[in-house]
Amino acid sequence: MKRFSELSLAFLLILLLVGGVFIAGCTTTQPTPATVTTQPTVVASEKPKLLIATTTSLYDTGLLNYLETKYESQNNVDLQITSQGTGKAIEIAKKGDADVLLVHSPSQELAFVKDGFGINRRSFASNYFLVVGPSADPAGIIDMTPENAFTTLLLKGTNNTAGVYFVSRGDASGTHTAEKKIWSNAKFNYTTNVQKSGNWYIEAGKGMGETLQMASEKGAYTFTDKGTYLSYKSNLKLVPIITEGPTLLNVYSVMTVYNDKQPVEKIQMANDFVNFLISAPTQADIATFGVDKYGEALFTPMSVKVPTAPAGIVGDYSTPATALKP
Repeated sequence: MKRFSELSLAFLLILLLVGGVFIAGCTTTQPTPATVTTQPTVVASEKPKLLIATTTSLYDTGLLNYLETKYESQNNVDLQITSQGTGKAIEIAKKGDADVLLVHSPSQELAFVKDGFGINRRSFASNYFLVVGPSADPAGIIDMTPENAFTTLLLKGTNNTAGVYFVSRGDASGTHTAEKKIWSNAKFNYTTNVQKSGNWYIEAGKGMGETLQMASEKGAYTFTDKGTYLSYKSNLKLVPIITEGPTLLNVYSVMTVYNDKQPVEKIQMANDFVNFLISAPTQADIATFGVDKYGEALFTPMSVKVPTAPAGIVGDYSTPATALKP
């Protein structure tokens, strides 16, 4: 009996030992998670945007892109540029979708300011419009005054003279406005006498560069600013036909767009850009722009020559833009 008890006790001890090992093996000790320190995400502050509505000629010539690079390198501002004909650029500005207006149609600019949409109008450069066409000059208008040339083009065009075609911007741009002014000076009603006068007169409804290309392909005459013509010249079959005349003056001006919802800070930013364009360093840059590539400057800054023109054509070109409201 004693022997049986000893065996039972031994058996019980063995069971306890095996059970302990089994329990220990089934128990997993979880490691203490390491403390993770989250670093705050650093987001670079976005540059404030300045929206510029401009005419196609300043864009097509490359001048505005050239000046954009210089301005952004000196200022913590991101210039956002939209290029349209002057009429469309003014519409954009009136809707409040632009902070700066940069165009070349004095009559439209003066109305824009008078109606309270713009302040601080400053003229910063000029060049001239040209009548360009095929070197054979089928209309025989070379060296005429712009008004006499247009009269001759109309007469020969409506009489179906061979090779006489005229491609107009037809888009209410500054260039188109200047063209219509010459028709008016020549005593023609643009809408009734010119616009629908025959297949010889073609309205492109496009920017200056595309209009020049269309005229070149057609072997037609067209009315263009000098800067865009020079920048496209190497790819065109067009030569200057009419280059002189008071009505060919082309003045570029800039102004701050105003509306009562515009923050003062944004108006000040726009004023800063206006002042950049009339500053001495920028005027010097404009004076040399294009010389290396075309042999002559595409624009004449006001610091080099202020053109003689009727009142209102050339705006203030030296007084800093400081006004914050009309």
